[in-house]
Amino acid sequence: MGYHAIGIGDDDLSLGKKFLVELSKTSNITFLSSNVMDEESGKPLFQRYIIKEVNGLKTGIFSLLAPDIFLGQADPRKKGLLIRDPVETAQEMVRELSPQTDFIILISHLSYPKDVELAQKISGIHIIIGGHTGVDLNNPPVIKNTIIVQNSSKGMYARKLNLTFSDKEATFYNVTTKHTYERNLAKLRQQLSSAQASEAEKNQWQRGVENIERTLQEFKQRNSFGMTSFPLGEAVKDHPDIKKMVDDYKSKFPEKSESPVHDSRGTYRPKPH
Repeated sequence: MGYHAIGIGDDDLSLGKKFLVELSKTSNITFLSSNVMDEESGKPLFQRYIIKEVNGLKTGIFSLLAPDIFLGQADPRKKGLLIRDPVETAQEMVRELSPQTDFIILISHLSYPKDVELAQKISGIHIIIGGHTGVDLNNPPVIKNTIIVQNSSKGMYARKLNLTFSDKEATFYNVTTKHTYERNLAKLRQQLSSAQASEAEKNQWQRGVENIERTLQEFKQRNSFGMTSFPLGEAVKDHPDIKKMVDDYKSKFPEKSESPVHDSRGTYRPKPH
């Protein structure tokens, strides 16, 4: 599917450190985590970042995992791991990547509230692609100058961020916001042409026109983005090659049919897996 990198999450560690490390060695996609360290060696368990150049734009990508989303210290998924503070690690990554790149992306497994908090604390991250919380953000917010992207859980949507990037130092605006301003401007201009409006009303509308025109002019100096959403339901046809890959994989792990269980009162309940 053309992925450049995978950001490690807590559930990716469900089969343990060793399994995931071995899987990363055979994958064509880079496994990233900037703050997950091996407890024995103290070294990063996976690659800390990658730099991709696309159409002349150098993009640095790094990844963070929150230590507090696990079920306590005894959580078996944490066995053999040290997870460094995400904020401190993010600061280090920005310092390291900024001189080498034009654009920085964080693949976050921190939760949406922590993504917002991180964007407020640290400058230099252009996009946070967040996971774990499953928040549905069809209209991504910009916190300071960081776009925060989230998606619904369980594959409900595929989403594409359409970005026009011209200046590393320029701020971002959502094209949806621009379209809203343009509609309001057209409405105010139409009201100004009304012969029945009073002079006071026309003066107020004229000030509104001037303010919107000034804002739209400022947008020309900024980077724009928009979000395209694709609902993934029964109407979306499977790509035959992808479907074959999925079916081949599933065939290696056939589902077991379990008999239902009745308790002492004769009440039906499914047998636990």
